Amino acid sequence: MRSAIVIPARYASSRLRGKPLLRTTGKYLIQHVYERACQARRSRLVIIATDDPRIACAVEGFGGNVVITRGDHFSGTDRVAEVARDLDVDVIVNLQGDEPEIDPAALDLLPQLLERDDQAVMATLAVPIRDLEQWLDPNCVKVVCDDSGQALYFSRAPVPYLRDGQPNFASRPARYLQHLGVYAYRREFLLQMAELPPSSLEKMEKLEQLRVLSQGHRISVGVVPHGGIGVDTLQDYEEFVLRYRQRRLALAA
Repeated sequence: MRSAIVIPARYASSRLRGKPLLRTTGKYLIQHVYERACQARRSRLVIIATDDPRIACAVEGFGGNVVITRGDHFSGTDRVAEVARDLDVDVIVNLQGDEPEIDPAALDLLPQLLERDDQAVMATLAVPIRDLEQWLDPNCVKVVCDDSGQALYFSRAPVPYLRDGQPNFASRPARYLQHLGVYAYRREFLLQMAELPPSSLEKMEKLEQLRVLSQGHRISVGVVPHGGIGVDTLQDYEEFVLRYRQRRLALAA
């Protein structure tokens, strides 16, 4: 299946304005994400989608592919869908522009999940939850899957709920899963999804993927051992810079 990776990026992030253009490492944050995506082997094209000329100028400066989109999109998915209309591919991978440590192998897994299940319209990833604090955290989005790896539900609540006893986070296969916000869509479905109104569950949980489940569609979930650490706040970015410099020093040693 032919696939492309589209990275939506906007300047006016509510928690960290100008986030894509942070450059303490010597590279823009969006450049780190782009270079990781380019290491994926299954996608023929990587594109950054933005409505901001400052981001577009930065991307052109480091030699990346960029598409200018409309400025009235409600979500990153809508921005990705605009770009997808002009792409001759089967699968679109939606990679957030704040994932500078995403594993390229995880990006390769997403189209494979759709190849394995021709009934699934979307694929996404999850990682085992390691402890009780993470499971209880509403900022950690949980996904519950059936035995074939299809998503049953996504929630900010601690699910699946264990009526008796305490959760065993060391059990395998993992039953307590954190959802990672990276997706692959069949192109035609992505164009349809952008036209669907938000579902009642989506509005309650503030989770866009519930729109898909509410319509009765299948989402295939791949479980990976670890996920990249996204950059949401200035502290997140400073911690990323520290890890990046440590890796550079280790390679130079």
